Amino acid sequence: MPYYIQRLYRLCNASFSSDGPVSEEVIEKVREKLERIKPSDVGLEQEAQLVRNWPGPVLERNGSHQSLPPIKYLHLHECDSFSIGIFCMPPSSIIPLHNHPGMTVLSKLLYGSMHVKSYDWIDAPGSTDPSEVEEAGPHGVMIREAWFEILKPLGERHPHIFHFIFPGLVLVGHRGSENSASLSFGLLIEMCCAWKNTRPAKLVKDTDMTAPSPTTVLYPTSGGNIHCFRAITPCAIFDILSPPYSADHGRHCTYFRQSQRKDLRVNVELDGVTVSELTWLEEFQPPDDFVIRRGLYRGPVIRT
Repeated sequence: MPYYIQRLYRLCNASFSSDGPVSEEVIEKVREKLERIKPSDVGLEQEAQLVRNWPGPVLERNGSHQSLPPIKYLHLHECDSFSIGIFCMPPSSIIPLHNHPGMTVLSKLLYGSMHVKSYDWIDAPGSTDPSEVEEAGPHGVMIREAWFEILKPLGERHPHIFHFIFPGLVLVGHRGSENSASLSFGLLIEMCCAWKNTRPAKLVKDTDMTAPSPTTVLYPTSGGNIHCFRAITPCAIFDILSPPYSADHGRHCTYFRQSQRKDLRVNVELDGVTVSELTWLEEFQPPDDFVIRRGLYRGPVIRT
């Protein structure tokens, strides 16, 4: 009988295309298969055994701080439709907040404990749905009430700066309501959220996980597509991405952090529902000491 990892590969190969999963049903089948994978199936039984006897964090020896070993990535497979790999994280190491644009990701914690924090973007306006967007002039669109609530404080408190950054933006009534705005440029929504690449997100998960734990699935717009990991003990995360990251297809890995701006709203109404405690995320470059190195995969080789 083929190795378990080979059977998982075959299922993935039948389930994923260059556009992602071929159906919702195949995601569940892959999740069920990934749920039963063990460290010994991928050559990590020795590392898992060490964690079972883990005494706790020891970062100080002889009074001096010890630098952390790098995070390692074990590459198992990648094609246009999906990638399979394992992140091996030493204790206290961190993979910063990052996204998975247009991707479905199945993750299984193989051994150890880690803290996970994840977000989803709040549904951005600028939709082409005719019920939500209508022409406001030769170059403009009308946007939903929620974004007026975000823009209004900026325009009121800093009118000169506001009109310098957003030339041509006029706050007007919409469909008889004062709570709307007219944008002179259809793509301005990316700017008006941001003043430089800042977008509102809602918290999805903020919790510790210890193996064995259920396989998690995140989707392009739900399930915690933007997430970060902090290792509590040595740990390993088995990831399946479909489709994989690809610069050629616009699927870049972008890193984020919580914005330090103090003048951004902490709640907003979207589609009649108040979303409280917004988190505004901004793009950033991880610190120089954030390193992921290619590790040696010692498990059964996948035959394609």
